[in-house]
Amino acid sequence: MGIVRGAWRRTAEGAGLLSATGAVAPTIFAEISALAARTGAINLGQGFPDEDGPAEVLEAARAAILSGANQYPPGRGAPDLLQAVAEHQRRWYGLEADPEREIIVTAGATEALAATILALVDGPDDEIVVFEPFYDSYAAIAALSGATLRTVPLRLPDFQPDLEELAAAVTDRCRVILVNDPHNPTGVVLSPAVRAEIVRLAERHDAIIVTDEVYEHLSFHAPHVPIATMEGAADRTLTISSAGKTFSVTGWKIGWIHGPAALITAVLSVKQFLTYVNGGPFQPAVAVGLRLPDAFFAEASEALRGKHDLLAAGLREAGFAVHAPDGGYFTVADATDIGGADAGAFCRGLPERIGVAAIPLTAFVRPEHRADYRGLVRFAACKRPEVIAEAAERLAGLRTGG
Repeated sequence: MGIVRGAWRRTAEGAGLLSATGAVAPTIFAEISALAARTGAINLGQGFPDEDGPAEVLEAARAAILSGANQYPPGRGAPDLLQAVAEHQRRWYGLEADPEREIIVTAGATEALAATILALVDGPDDEIVVFEPFYDSYAAIAALSGATLRTVPLRLPDFQPDLEELAAAVTDRCRVILVNDPHNPTGVVLSPAVRAEIVRLAERHDAIIVTDEVYEHLSFHAPHVPIATMEGAADRTLTISSAGKTFSVTGWKIGWIHGPAALITAVLSVKQFLTYVNGGPFQPAVAVGLRLPDAFFAEASEALRGKHDLLAAGLREAGFAVHAPDGGYFTVADATDIGGADAGAFCRGLPERIGVAAIPLTAFVRPEHRADYRGLVRFAACKRPEVIAEAAERLAGLRTGG
């Protein structure tokens, strides 16, 4: 019992989740969403769509429920979804995956990441290298595993990592290089040189590459390139994705992992004691989604890109300096010139002041690095165009001292 308590305290403190009284403190995401609800602000903080996914996928879920697919699916996942993931990897990337040995279905990408890190990392002698800013669960899972988290900064103007800093971060103690591409929160797509360096360093130091590719079909300027497709990478890469972002069904929490059978078996040994299984009737529906024609994926990406353009125009009109994303749900903007040099305070006041909610980029970095990102704000573009237009109109009030 002492071990369990110690692990939880380490996780909570490492992720900044304990208040001064020892109670679990709300994250900045919960705090800003609560402010948005209280003030009636448009919530461009949390990354969830305000439109339903494709009718074919929703109808498939309804049909599965009515046909009785409401009990535990197999532990690795529903066979049809495993097959659909294998087909997807071959169709889009030319990757061959054995659906019975090299894929498992998870409760979203977050559980996939948790099960993977807990399976592959063995305490403080191991290191996990991530790019910073990073999705907030990365630090929490690293802390729960007991590993040391090492970060490589993504800095302006292009949010690409410095290759020398990356090489310095990856040592023989590195067990996992954790890559999010397209990246949340910056929206950057890693360059070919960076991807190649990740593979080179993983080979040199015998590290495992774990990729979070939930925005794989929302890359705006070029087709997504999984690291697993690169020479020398497939045997040491676990590729994670999910249905939530692609099909606008974030509440379904259906994700998957693809990789070498030995690594997948190790992850399954942990995953079976987390959720065991999940989302029985949603799994066949996601299989339908993965088999939708190419036009659906192209149109989804183009529609989201248009929303980003609309949001960017409104942000620039309000006085922000905008950093246009290469992919994903989010646009990053610099609020320094309009009184937002402290993005945390700026975002906490924005719902009451203007009626729009957003997240400071400092929420995605460790405390000692926050000064490097202190004026940057993340806005979610995954909303209906009319909602974004209304948010832009409200944000224009910043020009007039609103």
